Amino acid sequence: MAGSYPPPSLGHIIDEVLLPDVNTTINLFGIHLRRVSGSWDYPMHEHSQFEINYLLEGEQLMKVEGAALHQQAGDLMVIRPGQTHASRSANGQPFTYFCIHFSIDDPLFLSMLGRLQQTLFHRDSPLTRQVEPLLARLIGITRLAGTATMAQRMRLHSAIFDLFGALWEAVSQEADTLAASYEKAELAHQIRSRLQGLASQHFKQGIPLERHYGIDDIAAELGISTSHCSRVFRQVYGTAPRAYLSELVLQEAKVLLSNSLLSVEQISSVLGYKDIAHFSRQFKRWTGSSPSGYRRQHAQVEEEST
Repeated sequence: MAGSYPPPSLGHIIDEVLLPDVNTTINLFGIHLRRVSGSWDYPMHEHSQFEINYLLEGEQLMKVEGAALHQQAGDLMVIRPGQTHASRSANGQPFTYFCIHFSIDDPLFLSMLGRLQQTLFHRDSPLTRQVEPLLARLIGITRLAGTATMAQRMRLHSAIFDLFGALWEAVSQEADTLAASYEKAELAHQIRSRLQGLASQHFKQGIPLERHYGIDDIAAELGISTSHCSRVFRQVYGTAPRAYLSELVLQEAKVLLSNSLLSVEQISSVLGYKDIAHFSRQFKRWTGSSPSGYRRQHAQVEEEST
């Protein structure tokens, strides 16, 4: 069967922008702007729709899936279908809130909502800041509900789609940020694990801890540059990879120095230093004390504690 809008004869099109068909269905339930007294106490319940709850004035205590969430003016909540929740005043004083219940059949939009990692978004969060102007527009339309007309209903639908568009952008940005943070943390963890293995290898084999301390090799194994390796590690752990490796060596040196059966020269060799003088200079630079001086201090502390 031919479509309702057959294409023009070939050869007539000069330029064209063709949008995809829009078949999304949105159902809105119980949109309301409500001011309640300090004794307000809505019992625990759940529903099959999403709920957007925006606090205009006062303080609300929302209990969601057993977690108590303190909502203040300007804060936003997004409650998923099936989540049990209850509401009351957080301070015994009146409060005003705006609420939207909705369902939507768009699988991409539902997938996006599923990426939300939290329920409460404070007023200064990127997501709340992005959707607040659209919520204000919806609240303004709701205040005129007593004079609702077809034009007002169309404006309501327009405002809802604008709100969902802003919500999509905000959640996408947040999810991308979270994903990037997770990837960065995971990479830094891999670097740290390799540094620990590298230190252990040096200790067991007495390999000299010299030139680049193996950082270049670790970066190459992970398929990144040495500078990126150092930058990511510093961002996550607050120190450079070489400094972290030095800390591992220092910790091992202190453990070995606490063993009086080992000479400083033997410890120097175990840690991979080419001579005792090199180890002594490095240890003093780290601690302000020579290896022998640290050993005496440690022995004195041990003696006093017994």
